[in-house]
Amino acid sequence: MSESWLSKVNWTHDGLVPVIAQETGTGKVLMFAWMNREALKRTAECGEAVYWSRSRKKLWHKGEESGHVQKVKEIRLDCDEDVILLEVEQIGGIACHTGRHDCFFQKLESDTWIIDAPVIKDPAEIYKK
Repeated sequence: MSESWLSKVNWTHDGLVPVIAQETGTGKVLMFAWMNREALKRTAECGEAVYWSRSRKKLWHKGEESGHVQKVKEIRLDCDEDVILLEVEQIGGIACHTGRHDCFFQKLESDTWIIDAPVIKDPAEIYKK
């Protein structure tokens, strides 16, 4: 596969692009992450989401520890060519490291953040080391 398509992406000054993972079928936004050129290339090649972990400074194959991989159904680039949208099938129904379905489980009500989604599985059970 030619890699010329990667050059169309408007990468940040540090070589990253923001990525939104959206659940196929429901359209629910599951999470936000970053990719570098290698992560996007691997995602396209293997059909599973691979991100760049800014905190760990390494590639992160989503689900490598938890088993909750994201099967990529479609990769889209926005109009400014600086944001990637992944349409994914979330294996295991858990996208968040907190054990919830998605990462956006806190909702602002008045001046307080309210947690409005249950933990599906205890993270201690997911991330046994």
